[in-house]
Amino acid sequence: MAEATSMRDRYLGLIEKIVETTLKGNIRSKEQVYRMLVRDVTPGTGEIFERCLSERLTTTQEQLNQEIDELKQAKVNRILRALQTIAGEWERWQQENRVTEVIAQTSQQIITAEPGERLGVLLRAIDPNQPQPLTLEQLQQLGKNLADTKINQTETDPEIAQLVEGIQRGLKSWEKLAPDLVSWIYDQGRSPLGFEGTSAQGGPWGVWAKQLDPSWAKTLFQTIANNQSVIDLTRQTSAIQISDLLEVTVILQCLQRGLVTWFDRLIYDAKVGAKLSISTFLTFAVIWSQLANGFNQSSEGRLFSDACFQGTLQILRTFSQQSYFPLYGGIFALFGGEYLRNALSYLDEPLSRVEGTEEKARILTMLGYSLRSFGEYNRAIQLHQEALEIAQKAGDSLCEIANLNHLSRSYLGQKNYEEAINASQRALILARQGGDRLGQANALANLGYSQVFQAREMTQVDADIYETYETAIGYLEQGLQLSTNLADLPADAFTYRQTEALCASSLGIAYVLLDKPQKALPNLVVGFKAAEFSGDLYLQGLNYAYLAQTYWSLNQFEPAMVTGFLGMYMLEQIGSNEWRQPAALLTILQGQSGANAFNDFLQEHRKNFISVIGVDGFDHLGVLLEKYQRSL
Repeated sequence: MAEATSMRDRYLGLIEKIVETTLKGNIRSKEQVYRMLVRDVTPGTGEIFERCLSERLTTTQEQLNQEIDELKQAKVNRILRALQTIAGEWERWQQENRVTEVIAQTSQQIITAEPGERLGVLLRAIDPNQPQPLTLEQLQQLGKNLADTKINQTETDPEIAQLVEGIQRGLKSWEKLAPDLVSWIYDQGRSPLGFEGTSAQGGPWGVWAKQLDPSWAKTLFQTIANNQSVIDLTRQTSAIQISDLLEVTVILQCLQRGLVTWFDRLIYDAKVGAKLSISTFLTFAVIWSQLANGFNQSSEGRLFSDACFQGTLQILRTFSQQSYFPLYGGIFALFGGEYLRNALSYLDEPLSRVEGTEEKARILTMLGYSLRSFGEYNRAIQLHQEALEIAQKAGDSLCEIANLNHLSRSYLGQKNYEEAINASQRALILARQGGDRLGQANALANLGYSQVFQAREMTQVDADIYETYETAIGYLEQGLQLSTNLADLPADAFTYRQTEALCASSLGIAYVLLDKPQKALPNLVVGFKAAEFSGDLYLQGLNYAYLAQTYWSLNQFEPAMVTGFLGMYMLEQIGSNEWRQPAALLTILQGQSGANAFNDFLQEHRKNFISVIGVDGFDHLGVLLEKYQRSL
């Protein structure tokens, strides 16, 4: 406080000095004023100078307005012009020294922060969601500023010394990794980013780990490459320093930004573009969340845990602002099985710590969809209702409509058909009013889908039921037609194919329920291809399950078994209880064909299965079917 007061007095004196010198005629140009500002205003304290100048301008203007004596009026006018000259040159100083000022201010904020809070101040400064986040060059300069502070204060600020070391090591490590940012893609094909629930060998983490010097960052990357627990690593790590965590922060931020930038340039190839950008955001968000969870349970405690949660939130906020953010999709393209459940848990934790924002609503939307996939309807509804409320307050109509659509599907899962229909109708009305064709296509699909299920529950078969079916099919066909038209727009192909997958799948399933397999088949095929394009494993698995039932109804037993096995496997891998549906059909087919013929069929098609789900997946098929049969 005393230091700020002293600086204020100094700047008030500087302003008076310039004014007096100007009035005496000793300052004859604006350049002289500018040089005085450059010489006497300390970088990092510009805000104090600006307040002093603003106060002096206001006081002088008020004095001029009240003064009636002409001579005194003239003098005040000269003072005001001098102050206005200072203000103009100050604006020039700010423009030419903005970067230096930002770095100086950040450095000052870190230095004056309480011990234990300095890391958080630095992480906020490099948050990509800030209006002007520090670039790598500016971060390097910040490190130099802090290093000078350490030298001046000698051994009194070991925490600042740790920050300096972390910045320097992080930038040095990034220089080594930058040439191999995407080399793993060319060397090994479309390798996974990690955390898919399968071996991460062939992904980038091992490649990157080899480039790093021995450090905690290298150990972390090796842990991810070997598909080992990041949480266990944090528990086992002893004496980790702030510099270690800051080095990891710089590396992960640079890797994530670099990958997303590279993938975004390939946006027209959804297989390598938008899908991998989405996977990148989610992968790095989960890494930060796992680190946060691990540190929260370690001796390092709150400091490192909070820093890592900050990293998670920064990524999620950036992700939610992207055009390809999946308002109508989950995170199945990246995670499976236990990894999906853990990812949802990790991502849910940091979101519970923040107030309602537009970004939070969008992330909750995605998590709610994912939870619904394995039957957690109550929790999904809770998240979608929270997201809906936030979106309404934020005026995010697209998110509001999306959550109404998701609520419709979640209520349907609970067999609450009235609420499902109501939510889809509200979504349809809002989508039509706002011109949201994507939301309209989803609402039409949900409305028709819900009406089909509701009609099936009716015990009395009469003309009204058939009329309901006809109306419902009409809605589904409208939704599919609309989504197909939207998918023709290349810039948004990834997003719209997700909606096409839902619409085609819904229409196909409706025809299955109405016992019209001939009409169901082509729609389910379209639905599967669109789901495969968008990377939605849940809809892929669901389409396989209903394709199996369709082929069985058409007496095409071989494709029924193939699609049944794939549907059972995919749904079980993402934790969906709906895997039991194709398992039930496969049990019937096994009984009809006999155990030996059934097993022979599996072996005959082994190569085809392996091409889709791998050797481990093929070996799991028999185990999974036995698991179902034992549960009966």
